[in-house]
Amino acid sequence: MSEVIQDTAVLDKLCPMHLLLSATGVIGHAGPTIQKLRPQSPLVGRRFFDTVAVKRPRGIHGMEDLRRATGVKLHLALRDAPRTELKGLLVPLGDGRTVVNLSFGISIFDGVQDYALTNADFAATDMAIEMLYLMEAKSAAMEASRRLNLRLQEARIAAEEQAFTDILTGLKNRRALNAVLERLITAGESFAVMHIDLDYFKAVNDSLGHAAGDHVLQTVARIMVQETRSSDMVVRLGGDEFTVVLPDVRNESMLKRIGQRIIDQLEEPIQFNGKACKVSASIGTVWIQRGDRQSREVVLANADAALYASKHAGRARHTFYSPALRRPANLDPPTSGEQGACGS
Repeated sequence: MSEVIQDTAVLDKLCPMHLLLSATGVIGHAGPTIQKLRPQSPLVGRRFFDTVAVKRPRGIHGMEDLRRATGVKLHLALRDAPRTELKGLLVPLGDGRTVVNLSFGISIFDGVQDYALTNADFAATDMAIEMLYLMEAKSAAMEASRRLNLRLQEARIAAEEQAFTDILTGLKNRRALNAVLERLITAGESFAVMHIDLDYFKAVNDSLGHAAGDHVLQTVARIMVQETRSSDMVVRLGGDEFTVVLPDVRNESMLKRIGQRIIDQLEEPIQFNGKACKVSASIGTVWIQRGDRQSREVVLANADAALYASKHAGRARHTFYSPALRRPANLDPPTSGEQGACGS
């Protein structure tokens, strides 16, 4: 057997991760791949147990212990950083020397990445190459699947966002309003709902057309977002109707301030193609106290009743709902087309 092993080039070709140990455990030769793991530290001349720690089987501390483990799978780790874990198999030679053939085992992928190894660093018949290809294929497939799932998730989020968004103004729509109200009511939180209707908006459409009306609605939407808190949700219900949902309401004065800011800002004429479009806002607000479990339909109906009271009182008003408010069945609010709404 010793005569066969005289040519270490054969071992280098067949077992590029082998170590050839002397009877006293000194490394006499190292395969090219195992040496590549420590390019700045030659392995030849070092003691095996100073280079490698035997983790299993336990109790191997010297060459006599090591030789008794002939034919047993060894679990090892390089002692210096990085402490790469290896598998090994021991074959004693007749002249007192020992060959320890090493491999990465299932850590082949990490080993290849950590040490920039290629298929040329392994024996042509080594199953590690097939395993590496399989792991790379699996990694590529998982990455492709991850990207596909990410695109699908982004598409789903975009579709949901579109389903909850008013296209003209970019505000949330009625569907989003219903979802948020149901969540707040279920949680028993304190919140308020402002129902806002534009005064004289019909006159804008009648005198300047729908392009002017769209411009006014977009401007109104921007003003409402600016005059409310970042935690509030501004909704366009349709036409010239808007709703603001205000979570975490502590006092009525805060609601009065926000409502008045909206009314004041919308009193300013909105310019369109050299024309001043004049609208105003009537607001009805309902404040739901913590633990009040009114239904969504009742909350919106109460906000609508408060809005009607503002309209009936002369517009550009802000009314808070109270049980005393009841919409008369035989009265309609004044039409929004009263007065001229656009001028030079």
